[in-house]
Parts: sequence; structure tokens; C-alpha cells
Amino acid sequence: MPQDPVARIRRFNRAVTRETGALDQSFLGRGRPLGPARVLHAIGPDGTDLEAIRDYLDLEKALLSRLLKSLQEEGLLELDRDPADGRRRIARLTEKGRAEQAAYNALSDDRARALLERHPKPEALLAAMDLVASALGRDRIALAEADPRSDDAVYCLGEYYAELSRRFETGFDVNLSCDPDATDMMPPRGSFLIARSDGLPLGCVGLKGTDKGYGEIKRLWVSPAARGLGLARRLMEAAEGAARDLGIALLRLDTNSALPEAVALYRNTGWTEIERFNDDPYPDHFFEKRL
Repeated sequence: MPQDPVARIRRFNRAVTRETGALDQSFLGRGRPLGPARVLHAIGPDGTDLEAIRDYLDLEKALLSRLLKSLQEEGLLELDRDPADGRRRIARLTEKGRAEQAAYNALSDDRARALLERHPKPEALLAAMDLVASALGRDRIALAEADPRSDDAVYCLGEYYAELSRRFETGFDVNLSCDPDATDMMPPRGSFLIARSDGLPLGCVGLKGTDKGYGEIKRLWVSPAARGLGLARRLMEAAEGAARDLGIALLRLDTNSALPEAVALYRNTGWTEIERFNDDPYPDHFFEKRL
């Protein structure tokens, strides 16, 4: 008989609580519980707005105030008024606070490496963790414009090309494809968007500007860990919004039958199938959409 799914989730929760030391009074042996340690970690090198910390950690205002006070009393941080807005306060790490944050990071890294080393299938473990993290943080996946030559963009595009190579019967060689020039996917000509969860890239899409009277949607990719969460639709909506902002009234795209989920997405979001409009050897479906 299959195990109760609720029992399996609760087992997982207990395992994570133990592994992360959530109940320890001295998290990672540094003399304070997990709460203040997480607040310390959330403060960036140039300081962080208190509202941003509260939103990032999903903490009540009163609880955050208590945790900040305890860290302040230890000499780990200072609270300043934002010079641009006196109503906002900024938490800044002291030299002692930066050293403590670095110590936590080193210990956390060591614990993570130890977990991977003792598991027989570390990649499978990481994939499972990515899936859980994406599911739990689905409402916090942020979309932002990026340089298509940046590290995160290169990572996303590399994953995209690798997936096409696996799924196409002929494989995929980007050199044979109509690969857009980076400047065609940068303002004021186009745009490149990356979806991130807690700083890690989960998806991308490019808006390619052209001189043909239309723009093109290129390189839509979503990590397997984030599929089924509506992220592809969000990326497409954001790309269409970027096109409107750039004054592009007509969009086109192409795809392949080996990507049925992409074909279904376009058909279900107002795109119209048209005749072939390029000589790229890989696509066999062609769409356009008037904005």
C-alpha cells in the first residue's frame, strides 16, 4: 500500500529541521540560534533595507526588531537612516559582523559539501533539492532584465542548448541555428530576461529586435526544477511587455515538434500559426502575435 503523502512530507520536514539545525540553540556552534544567524546572512555588503530583510525572511516586524537588537547588542551590526528617505532604516554589518557572517558561510559550505559527499547520487540529491526549493519559493521567483552575455545568461542558454540537443532527433548545433547577436537582445533594440529564485537562475527568454518590421521571441527556457509553476507563461508575458515598451507591435517565434509543451503554450496564449519565415534548419512550427 502506498505511504501516506502527508506522512512523507512531515518526515521530510523533520529531516530538514535536523539537518539544518533549526532547533539548535547554538546554530553551527556560533553561540546563537538559527533566527539571528539568518538575519545576519541577509545583510548585504553595502547594507540592506529592513523591509527588504523582513520580506526576504518572511518575518513579523516585531520579531525582526528583536533579532536585530540582539545582533546590535553583540556589536555585529549598526542601524542607520537611509539618507534618501528618513523613514527607511538600513542594517549595516560592522567589521565584527562581517567576520561572523564569513564564519557562518564557511561552516554552512562545509556542511553542504559533507552532505553531498556522503550521498551515493549527489546530482540526484541536488535535483531533488532544486525541485523542492522551487516549489516552496514559487511566489518569490523574480524576473529581471539582464545582459545576455552575463554569467547567469550564459548558464541558462547553455542548459537550453543542451536540452535541445537531447530532445531533437538530429541533435542541436547552435552554430547552425539563427543565433541572435547579443546586442539584438539588449535595449534599445531588444531585451533578455532571467528568472531567479533566491539569486539562482531558473529560466530565461530573449526578445530580439530586427529591421524586418517585427521582433522575435528567442531562447525560452525553464529549469526542470521549476516546470509546472507557470514560469514559462510569466516569462512570455514579460517579454511581450518589454516589446510594447520598445514600440514593437508584432512578434514572431519558431519552435520544434519535439517541444510539445512550447507549442501548446503558444497556441493557448494568443499566438497564431503562420508559414515559415526563416531558413533555420531546426524549427517546424512558426507563430506570430500582434500586441
